[in-house]
Amino acid sequence: MKRIILGLVLALMCGNLFPQAKKPTLMVVPSDAWCIQNGYATTYDNQGIQVVLPDYQAAFQNNMDLKLVVAKIDDLMAERGFPLKNLEQTMRSIAQREAEDNMITGKNSGASLLENPLDKISNVAKADIIIEITWDVKKTGPKSTLSFIMEAKDAYTNKSIGGASGTSEPTFSSEPVVLLEEAVLAHIDNFNVRLQNHFDDLFANGREVSLEIRVFDNDEGIDLESEYDGMELAEIIDEWMEANTVQGRFSKLDASESLIRYEQVRIPLYKESGAAMDTESFARQLHTMLRKEPYNLPVKIINRGLGRTILVIGDK
Repeated sequence: MKRIILGLVLALMCGNLFPQAKKPTLMVVPSDAWCIQNGYATTYDNQGIQVVLPDYQAAFQNNMDLKLVVAKIDDLMAERGFPLKNLEQTMRSIAQREAEDNMITGKNSGASLLENPLDKISNVAKADIIIEITWDVKKTGPKSTLSFIMEAKDAYTNKSIGGASGTSEPTFSSEPVVLLEEAVLAHIDNFNVRLQNHFDDLFANGREVSLEIRVFDNDEGIDLESEYDGMELAEIIDEWMEANTVQGRFSKLDASESLIRYEQVRIPLYKESGAAMDTESFARQLHTMLRKEPYNLPVKIINRGLGRTILVIGDK
């Protein structure tokens, strides 16, 4: 009996010492290819270049199969313990901010902001991984098959993490959601292993983002070669980066008196409070330091997507 009690105590202690691994937050979206092929896309003129962007809102309003397919993938991932951000709910949040965003125009040209819809969604949802889904149903006589492609991308870098593809067995059912479940089940567990491995790497080595430091043309003559206590501002920022990135990991690609470009910047996955850390939150810590003594610098933060932020010195 003592051994049984001791075993139970040890099991409880181990459960506290080694909690279940935290899983990444996911969001499932239709791929650009699916949206374009099915007529849910908008073409913009971006300085003479035609840019085709998916129209998620039109797709969800007009295609019930999309709603059912996304819901089914959400369910399959949730059953395996992966937390999800719902695309439709996120789009509603974005719609509430659209009126304000549409009022932002360039001072000289009057041009409105052009932003990829997926960037908007990622900025609001702040999911770790985006899963893009493409599918196609084919009929052969009375039977149907469904072929699918799922590709997972890091929401911050847009780099591919892994994919899965397959085709369902011919069946008399023509419902995409039924065919999809059959086709996906054979691949989803291996797919999830790759997602978890990627997230474990982020947890251990930090999230990969990009950060740019720029300088406004200013009357005070402030630039990245300005000195404080015998050190140039660029050196001070480099030291701050070494101290605040995970294991001091980052790459410095460009450096001049007016520009520093950092890539492959590994930032902590979470703040001390336990909230998720994104690129803007990380940059704001540097922003706070530069505004204090002995620098007293005016600094502006410009967010350029979930994984890229620009910090501009010399004005606000």
